[in-house]
Amino acid sequence: MTIMSRLVGLLLKLPPAETYDVSVERDLKVPMPDGVTLLGDHYVPRGGGNRPTLLVRSPYGRAGMWGMLFGRPFAERGFQVFIQSCRGTFGSGGTFDAFRNERADGLATVEWVKKQPWFSGELATAGPSYLGFVQWAIAADAGPELKAMTTMITSSEFRTLVYPGESFSLDTGLTWINVMAHQEDGALAALLSNMQAEKKLQAIHPHLPLNTIDEAAVQKPVPFFRDWLAHNEPTDDWWTPIDFSKTVSQVTAPVHLLGGWYDIFLPQTLADYARLKQGGQQPYLTIGPWSHTDFGGLGRMLRESIIWSRAQLLGDKSHLRKSPIQVHVMGANEWRDFPDWPPAGYEPQRWHLQKNRGLAPNAPEASDPDHYRYDPADPTPAVGGVSLSQNTGPKDNRALEARSDVLSYTSAPLDRDLEIIGAVSAELFVQSSLEYTDFFARLCDVDPSGKTTNICDGLLRLQPGNPPTEADGSQRVCIDLWATAYQFRQGHRIRLQVSSGSHPRFARNPGSGEPLATATTLKVADQTIYHDPAHPSAILLPVKV
Repeated sequence: MTIMSRLVGLLLKLPPAETYDVSVERDLKVPMPDGVTLLGDHYVPRGGGNRPTLLVRSPYGRAGMWGMLFGRPFAERGFQVFIQSCRGTFGSGGTFDAFRNERADGLATVEWVKKQPWFSGELATAGPSYLGFVQWAIAADAGPELKAMTTMITSSEFRTLVYPGESFSLDTGLTWINVMAHQEDGALAALLSNMQAEKKLQAIHPHLPLNTIDEAAVQKPVPFFRDWLAHNEPTDDWWTPIDFSKTVSQVTAPVHLLGGWYDIFLPQTLADYARLKQGGQQPYLTIGPWSHTDFGGLGRMLRESIIWSRAQLLGDKSHLRKSPIQVHVMGANEWRDFPDWPPAGYEPQRWHLQKNRGLAPNAPEASDPDHYRYDPADPTPAVGGVSLSQNTGPKDNRALEARSDVLSYTSAPLDRDLEIIGAVSAELFVQSSLEYTDFFARLCDVDPSGKTTNICDGLLRLQPGNPPTEADGSQRVCIDLWATAYQFRQGHRIRLQVSSGSHPRFARNPGSGEPLATATTLKVADQTIYHDPAHPSAILLPVKV
């Protein structure tokens, strides 16, 4: 085992190990207040006395990859580690109900850890995705023993992920329930299932109604997935017990947040950073060029989590960077340090849609609007971007832009490099033949060869009266394209795509106004995009001033 752990340390460029002599006690039983027993594995570096404890709670198992990434690496570098399986997974009792038991079970586990003879009085937490959410679930109430947190590609709340722009994250949701359905089938079977998932799920993406698509995906109902579909209204209090965003500002433990420009949780990561700042904290923030499943990103995150935990609990700041903010500027392929996020000195600059599909900083001239037709029976496909599936990250968009239901607005070649760092948004003046419809906008880089690469994007679902309709029938639509850090190189062109979907990343809008879970009627939408002095449609880019 030490050979493998040494190899992991070298591949991921981890700080030097203190020891490779680690003992593991498996299947420790932790009682919950309701009588359910959860199982955990305890990693201990031998001969070092009672070291600080790293608590990792996971629905994905305790051994294998998770033990290799969070058990041994931390134990070899000065920590005890307790990795626990969440309720209803990998031998832990009860039924897995995504997100809903993590606060109660997590706090009960913390109290159990505090009573163990091996507990030193100092606790840290770390982990990505769901393993990060469980940290936020307990962070405000874990007590003064909690000395450090490393939250990776995660969020303190999940509704924003499930309903981006008030659409539904279909591809990510189906990919995740497929993982959860097969992860305990055995290592080989689970691997084969994940390898085959893309093709299998593609075949069912057109399935309607959505409230039975889980059976098509995993051959059985998934109650929590159906709950997500049923509770789709933003004011639905079903989400309140699993929303910990309001307590983030109360967290006193030092936090390092890590994310990726193509990660499904990017907006939530940045929002949690802002909440910590509002609470008087100075968290660290690292954003790389990663998607959610990028192994290279996971290596950097694991390295940073060890460095952060050692700095806060062991006083070892030899590897801790001075700047609290570090982001990767894509295009330039450079890391930049800043004292805060968003960085000072970057202001939104309007690049207006022009006639003849142009894009420029100057105001638009009088021109006729552009039109396209969106047919949910042949939905505009997702090409890269943000997803839990393999269809994620930067992709060549040329085939997508050749479709008749995608409009592209392109600048002249840049005469100098243009760097943007911060939030990107689009303000579009639109009109639709339907009251229920979507608008999708995407920022792209067009290189001299004509290849188009997606940078960031977003979608907004429209409903009657939201946004309001003007006297001329148009609507002003503001779309959050998320944040980014990107350098357009000299000779490249900036492009804005406009369409009405990105399926199956977002569930297609049927156009009928039927409930999301049960909709089956598909209506074609005729869409209009204005770009004239009275309707100055634009993309807003955070440019250095």
